Amino acid sequence: MRTLQKAIRENNHNNLSVFFTAGFPRIDSTGEILSILNDTEVNFIEIGIPFSDPLADGPVIQHSSTVALHNGMTLELLFSQLKAVKGKITKPYLLMGYLNSLLAMGIEAFYSKCFESGVRHIIIPDLPIKEYLKEHKPFADKSGVSPVFLITPSTSEKRIHEIDGISNAFIYLVSGNTTTGNQSEMQTGSIINITAMKLKNPVIIGFGINSRVDYLQACALADGAIIGSAFISNISQSKNLKSDIPQFINKIKTINLIGK
Repeated sequence: MRTLQKAIRENNHNNLSVFFTAGFPRIDSTGEILSILNDTEVNFIEIGIPFSDPLADGPVIQHSSTVALHNGMTLELLFSQLKAVKGKITKPYLLMGYLNSLLAMGIEAFYSKCFESGVRHIIIPDLPIKEYLKEHKPFADKSGVSPVFLITPSTSEKRIHEIDGISNAFIYLVSGNTTTGNQSEMQTGSIINITAMKLKNPVIIGFGINSRVDYLQACALADGAIIGSAFISNISQSKNLKSDIPQFINKIKTINLIGK
């Protein structure tokens, strides 16, 4: 089976990942959206764990979390939904959430359920590296699950290499000093300095990627982009997910993309 890192490398700097919140817009939307995205040009998929205080997220994703929680979404239910569809999904999918959700379930149980539901990578923005290595890594390794860590244009070179050394999927580069979904000028110079480093992991840019123009700019600078808030806004207004999701993806990603 191809690893996520290999799949990203093979796609010639044109990777697109889409983020959506589990249990939004309806509690049973998770499997449906995942299945629809699986048949599009999306390369890998991020599924958000709803949380009451998502500090790194802008208003659109915060609202989707609030709706999902009001719908009755839980982490336990999310794992059950993923387990039900995992044999039908061929695109890699990751979980993104906050440390409190993981700790509430229990570290060992969380990683075990990731394995059972087909999750091989997680993004936990508020999980410190030292805490991961000391308390999480033994259970994560046992379950075949590895983390994706975030960096910013101001992250030190030493820390970037530290993150690169313990990662085996990609490095998540925040486009600038912003929360998800907010308009912010991409810090091109700093991003070029980072992507020019000799790293063993691809670099994917997220936060503030809202359009095809943003996506192409990210592809020109790194190995691809993650779109979250714009996609969630799209599905929140949709009356037909089966047609609206592919149309959204097609507007962002077409065949004649950047090559390096």
